[in-house]
Amino acid sequence: MLFAVVLFVVIMALILSVVERIKNMSPNLVALFFLFPTVIGLGFGLVYPGIDTIRRSLLDRNGKEFVGLDNYLTALTESQFQIVLRNTAIWVIMVPLVATLIGLVYAVLVDRTRFEKQAKILVFLPMSISLVGASIIWKFVYDYRPVLEGVPADKQPAQIGLINQILVWLGGEPQQFLLNAPANTFFLIVVMIWIQAGFAMTVLSASIKAIPDEIVEAATLDGLGGFQMFRYITVPSIRPSLVVVITTIAMGTLKVFDVVRTMTGGNFDTSVVAYEFYTQSFVQQNPGMGSALAVILFILVIPIIAYNVRQLRKSEEIR
Repeated sequence: MLFAVVLFVVIMALILSVVERIKNMSPNLVALFFLFPTVIGLGFGLVYPGIDTIRRSLLDRNGKEFVGLDNYLTALTESQFQIVLRNTAIWVIMVPLVATLIGLVYAVLVDRTRFEKQAKILVFLPMSISLVGASIIWKFVYDYRPVLEGVPADKQPAQIGLINQILVWLGGEPQQFLLNAPANTFFLIVVMIWIQAGFAMTVLSASIKAIPDEIVEAATLDGLGGFQMFRYITVPSIRPSLVVVITTIAMGTLKVFDVVRTMTGGNFDTSVVAYEFYTQSFVQQNPGMGSALAVILFILVIPIIAYNVRQLRKSEEIR
């Protein structure tokens, strides 16, 4: 890190000295001098690794024999990887939609209320916790202690997990939330929604406050009620922010690794693409398959980014 910082300072000093001495340099050439270090950095840090990953995905697990698209066909046809792709699709659909919906409804309900700041802090707090920390918290919430046969109810081991203890208090049986597929995937998704709802609420709350008072007053004079105000005024006015929030959460969800790693280790049919390419590359020692899954993950991100850019351009054209 120290070497990188020193190298950056030296390069920028050289560029500034060259620009300083050449008085008649064109603006385009000056811009080229300043962009050159960034282009080099992107080339070595992003472009080359990307190309090398695609190359490795076409090789066997030893990285020597060319196998073409075999790794991709395996990833799309074998049942193990189909479960991974199914889980990833569930994550990408549910987390952005549910987290954004919760954040939006919460932002509308607490907007300009007496305890607005305190209410928003409660929802935003999970954003300050790392994904690993949040996963450990929820792992305790889902914790399960088996029921001992032949032991009276008052002698049974206490349930550490909050949900299971509540079930016991209500007369029910404790459940193994993280072991039973496919429901365990949804219990993992709850953790991500709990974290991302605060982000959605913060961005959308700021957008709601930016709606001009004239529009709100005109809608009120026209007799719009609460739900109509939300449907015809609030949602259309904050549409660009909604697109940004949904796409940002979707891209973050595609790369989810920490929650799966911490809570289940990818076992019990809970693995996703971002975790599986790590497993294939470093645990199974199959870099060819790991690289193929990384490329698939990259391909899945492209439509989300393209949709985001197109919607933002539409919003700019409307303005």
